[in-house]
Amino acid sequence: MKTIIVSLTTALALGSPMAGWAQEGSNTCTATATAAFSACLFEVMDDFQIGTAKCRNTADADERYECLREIRSIPREERQECGEQRVARLDLCAATGQAPYDPPFLPEMFVDPADIGGSVAPNPYLPIVAGTTRIYAGGDETVTVTVTGDIKLISGVRCAVVRDIVEEDGEVIEDTVDWFAQDLIGNVWYCGEAVQDFEDGELVSLDGSFKAGVDGAKAGILMKAAPMAGDVYRQEFDLGNAEDAAEVLSLTGSAVTPGASCAGNCLVTRDFTPLEPDALEHKYYAPGIGVILEVDVESGDRLELVEIIN
Repeated sequence: MKTIIVSLTTALALGSPMAGWAQEGSNTCTATATAAFSACLFEVMDDFQIGTAKCRNTADADERYECLREIRSIPREERQECGEQRVARLDLCAATGQAPYDPPFLPEMFVDPADIGGSVAPNPYLPIVAGTTRIYAGGDETVTVTVTGDIKLISGVRCAVVRDIVEEDGEVIEDTVDWFAQDLIGNVWYCGEAVQDFEDGELVSLDGSFKAGVDGAKAGILMKAAPMAGDVYRQEFDLGNAEDAAEVLSLTGSAVTPGASCAGNCLVTRDFTPLEPDALEHKYYAPGIGVILEVDVESGDRLELVEIIN
C-alpha cells in the first residue's frame, strides 16, 4: 500500500492537474495529458481499494488470500498503462499542437444528410448516402454497416444515423449506432455513438459511447474533404472514454478485396487511440466507395469489404 501511495503522490507532485491549469494559455494539450494521467492514477488506487475490500468479504481464508494476492499485482500493471497513455497523448499533442481542442460545431456549418448523394456531393472517401449497406468479413467476424436514412439531432446539427453490427460466428457481439454529419466544405464529422457490447446474448458494456455537447464530449472529423499525406486529426474527443485519432499515410495506396479494389488511388490512414496505444489499424478508402479494408498492424488480421447493397 505504501508503494502505491508514494507513486501517486510523486506523480501528482510532478504533474498535477493544478500545475497543468497554470500552463493552459500556451500548453493546453500537454496540461490535458497531465491531468488525464493523474486521473488514471487515482482510478488505479480506487480499483485497488475496492478490489481489496471485496476480497476481505470472502469467508474462506484460502480464497481470500488468493484474491488479495492477485489484487496486489494489478496496480503495477495499471500504473504502467497510465504512463503509456500519457506518452501517447503527448505524441498526439506534438502532431496536432497545443491549442485547446474546441472545434466549432454549429448547425449552419452542415448540410442536410437527406441531400447527400442528391443535391449535395458525398465525401468521396466516406460517402454517407442513405440506403447504402456495406458488408465486411474477416476470420470469424462479419460487420454490417448501414446508412439508415434516419436523422439524429445533436447540438442542433442534423446527423445521419449509421448502424454498425458486429457478429462473431453468427452471434451479435456489438451493436453500435453512429452519428455522422457532412459540413458545407465536405468534411465528414463524427458526432457520437451509442455502443452496446454483448457476451452470450447479454449486454455487458456501453463503454465508448459519447455524444457531442454532453459532459464535455466533442465532435471530431472522420474524413477530411481534401486529405493530404501527413495530416493528423482527432476523430472524437471524450477524455478517458473516446479518443480516436487518425493520420493520413498515403493517397496512392492499393488494395484488393472481394467487394472492391483500388490501384494506386486508395487513401490509407493509420487509426489509433491513446486509450490503447498498442491498438493500431491501417484503413484503405477507395474513392466513391469508402472503407474497403482494415488491417490490424500487430496481427495482420484483415477485415475486407465483401458486398455493397444500395
